[in-house]
Amino acid sequence: MNIKALRAFRATLSEGSLAAAGEQLHLSQPAVSRLISALEGELRLTLFDRSGRNLTPTPEGTAFYREAGRILDNLDEIPKIAAEIRAGRKESLRIVAMPRIAQSLVSPSVGAFLRGNPEASVNLDVRARREAGKWLAGREYDIGVGALPVDHPEIRTELLLRVRAQAVLPAGHPLANRTEVSGEDLADQPVIRLMHGLLLRDQLDDIFRSAGLEPNQSCDVASSQLACALVADGGGVTIADELVASQIPGCRIRLVPLSPARWMSFGLLIPKARELSEGCREFVRILQEKAKSLAERSETIESV
Repeated sequence: MNIKALRAFRATLSEGSLAAAGEQLHLSQPAVSRLISALEGELRLTLFDRSGRNLTPTPEGTAFYREAGRILDNLDEIPKIAAEIRAGRKESLRIVAMPRIAQSLVSPSVGAFLRGNPEASVNLDVRARREAGKWLAGREYDIGVGALPVDHPEIRTELLLRVRAQAVLPAGHPLANRTEVSGEDLADQPVIRLMHGLLLRDQLDDIFRSAGLEPNQSCDVASSQLACALVADGGGVTIADELVASQIPGCRIRLVPLSPARWMSFGLLIPKARELSEGCREFVRILQEKAKSLAERSETIESV
């Protein structure tokens, strides 16, 4: 596939016109147009709608960029990667983390890894659980960290820790001083849920379904972090875990463990077709140590 054509597609999409893309790429407008037409022929997709005065991406073009955008963005990294290899950079580590665990576990572990390996190069990305497996299998990353289970034939998983599910309540809520709450206790509360297709949404729905209840939904949101923030802003209550809720100041929310106890698992995602490098193995050791440290300080976290 013609890399120049891919660059032309990306530039036209981001700049909004052939002329602006040509200026960015130092090409004439007709040259950019020919590159995109050739790419469309190779892909057998219509990437742009040319019927109006402005060039707009088609649904196919948007879908193609959404799927291939990471690869396209990485094209600009190739000279840097080559320069680092020539300079003898001793380690390069590509990590993908799921949002629920990125700040509480992965970021501190990457920090510790970099302190011990100051010459290393780390690429840390955050992707939703439904995407992470695909990118790992496509060899975009060396290792992943996130919520389990992940069912993918090309990926094996290793448990790092389990976190007890908790009700996340606004500070001052009538249930905030309880030692535990049940699904029945939350039945009449406005519940903030994640959107369909997300693991925590399925877990929340199962908690209520097991009690024979239907949650009193107040809002659907795109991430557990946003759900906890919305609790702090008075939008309702939600169910999450300590790792996610720790990103909200403790003066604004209260966490109360659910009864009966429900546990959420987090672990490593490792491509089966690839041997872990020494740097990856060191990073895994740091993750395991961090998981144990978190468990030692909390009654709602268990490490393996």
